[in-house]
Amino acid sequence: MTAIDYQIYKWDAQNCIRCTNCRWVDFIWMASHRFSKLCPSSARFLFDAYAAHGRYDLSLAIAEGRLKWSPKILEEVYACQLCGACDVKCLRNVGLEPMQVLEWLRQKAVEDGKGPLPAHRKIAGKIAESHNRYGAPNADRLRWLPEGIELAPKAEVLYFVGCNSSFRQQRLARATARLLAATGTDFMVLGPEEWCCGNPLYSVGLVDEARRTAEHNLKAIRTSGAKMVIASCAECYQTLKVTYPRLFGFSTRDLGFEVLHLTEFLDRRLQEGKLRFPYPVEMRVTYQDPCRLGRMSEPWEHWEGRRGKYGIFDPPKKRRKGTFGAYDPARRLLQAIPGLRLEEMERRKDQAWCCGAGGGVREAFRDFALWTARERLAEALETTGAEAIVTACPYCGENFAEAIKSGDYPLQTLDIVEIMAKAIAPEGKED
Repeated sequence: MTAIDYQIYKWDAQNCIRCTNCRWVDFIWMASHRFSKLCPSSARFLFDAYAAHGRYDLSLAIAEGRLKWSPKILEEVYACQLCGACDVKCLRNVGLEPMQVLEWLRQKAVEDGKGPLPAHRKIAGKIAESHNRYGAPNADRLRWLPEGIELAPKAEVLYFVGCNSSFRQQRLARATARLLAATGTDFMVLGPEEWCCGNPLYSVGLVDEARRTAEHNLKAIRTSGAKMVIASCAECYQTLKVTYPRLFGFSTRDLGFEVLHLTEFLDRRLQEGKLRFPYPVEMRVTYQDPCRLGRMSEPWEHWEGRRGKYGIFDPPKKRRKGTFGAYDPARRLLQAIPGLRLEEMERRKDQAWCCGAGGGVREAFRDFALWTARERLAEALETTGAEAIVTACPYCGENFAEAIKSGDYPLQTLDIVEIMAKAIAPEGKED
């Protein structure tokens, strides 16, 4: 069974006016023709079936039995990062919610036994067997822990490390731990009791599997007694804050604990005077807004009801338009580091171009993921002259790193925790 009731959002598919605003940067933000597009799949494949309005047509045809699943249809459905750009654009300009239908299409493909794609099934199998997306022994989740950092047996703050920082880019978890320690924050972790957040499952339509891992993590977090959960991964952050409430039919405020991205938490500490950056980092950087930290991170408001005349929600539904995403905390942190110069790209905040990795695209369509990353790297170089592109999501960093390695791009990619770690420790002392 799908988690999304298509009958509620069928109205959107039927009443989309095909204005194509979902494909472009807002006109008031548009600074050049070169970097004016916002939807990666539409820009890459140049065919309506790869844009939100074309996928609306696909949904109607699939729902009404006029179109059967085929390898090409599955490609059109899954060759999309689910970056939310179309959603914020359409919600502001027309009032429709294409993301609901894009996610439903994947859930319907799974329900019909046609999805997800083989690359996604492989990761799902690893999560089912090992409780992480890499198939590593989950007992090794604490191997990243550096010397000199003591975990609290009990604390109000829980650091949800995530699969990537636990097993792949462990330096990010170590830097995060040192930053938390530098602010005098006692924190605990779940260790082997932490399972994959479930984003690789939910994003490809595997709702039942996502619910199982979410149920486990929610139980572990609530049993720990944590009042605040901090994630340094944007995917984990958005999954805990938004997807978990969606899966179980309640609002973010009813989780029983607060979910913060590390940048939000450290920004608070910065404002309180509990975080200082005594060491300069002489570098010109630009910042990549992760989609799941920015436009897709607004709290979830549970809604039940019906669509009436003219598509009016009864009772009224609170819309998530991307306006209040976590855009500024990371920027304030970067601007507080002495010697660091932050230069903005043309497409930023809710109008940011996706890194290319999300929605299962990096796993199933690697060339498309890297093409999307190269577009962003070109924008960073041409519009900012930055030496590095900084992000706050390990998957953005991985995708950028591979794109940089495969092309002629004279810049590096860094996670914001790496920059901040340099600014709190003398050169050569940070991990």
